[in-house]
Amino acid sequence: MQTKYFRYSADRLPVFLFLALSVLDFLLYFIVDNWLVLIPYILLVLPVKGAVSAFTHHHQHHKTFRSPVLNHILEFFYFLHTGATSNMWVLQHNLGHHINYKEPLKDEARWMTNNGQTMSALKYTVFNTLTIYGHVFHIGKRHPKLLKSVVYHHVIGLLLLATLLYYQPINALLLFLVPMLLIFIFTVFATYDHHAELDTGTPLHASRNNLNKLHNIMHGNLGYHTAHHLRPGLHWSKLPEFHETIKDQIPDELIHDSYFDWRQS
Repeated sequence: MQTKYFRYSADRLPVFLFLALSVLDFLLYFIVDNWLVLIPYILLVLPVKGAVSAFTHHHQHHKTFRSPVLNHILEFFYFLHTGATSNMWVLQHNLGHHINYKEPLKDEARWMTNNGQTMSALKYTVFNTLTIYGHVFHIGKRHPKLLKSVVYHHVIGLLLLATLLYYQPINALLLFLVPMLLIFIFTVFATYDHHAELDTGTPLHASRNNLNKLHNIMHGNLGYHTAHHLRPGLHWSKLPEFHETIKDQIPDELIHDSYFDWRQS
């Protein structure tokens, strides 16, 4: 169901929760004098910030608000949680990975080495974390308006981050910079199981699916990964319904029901 401001009403609760988390982060930034108090809070909210990353991904496939201004404001707060700014994933992920995931040596989320071997999860994470911005700028050459948006929003975001670090360096480090870097790296790591070592000849055999209910609540149905790749523009709330129409064509070994993915080793 669509609403006046949101394209889909399903986005209202996640957006409210994530913005409330941002408000809490800023309150603690301004009022906490003893940084040790922040440690348990940060450990508690890191899984939630991981969920923000999944919804940042969804937002860059399918903008949350009808208003571009509201979308940019939301992206600003998403950046402070995840390190990903406006249109960054549009370039690297939508216009890169989604086009090339069936060709592992070209894939912007590459899991295969030049000699055809499968990377370990650690090597995959390090390699793809370090090459993300190279992909952004390479693809951005073909989409200069999107690249300009990425650069502009990075400059604004980094200036704000620098200001926060200047006035309250320890609080800014613990509440914003460290979680942001951890979530950025974990986001890459979490994608390893999606496609590694799979048959890339057909989209129905090229993705693993996690149907665990809690996993999909936390990650906006991203566990329905075959459905997502077949219809990347489909809103996340519609993925389970679409999955039902294709599940009989997906090999059983590519569907599981546990919170954590099972190949990350």
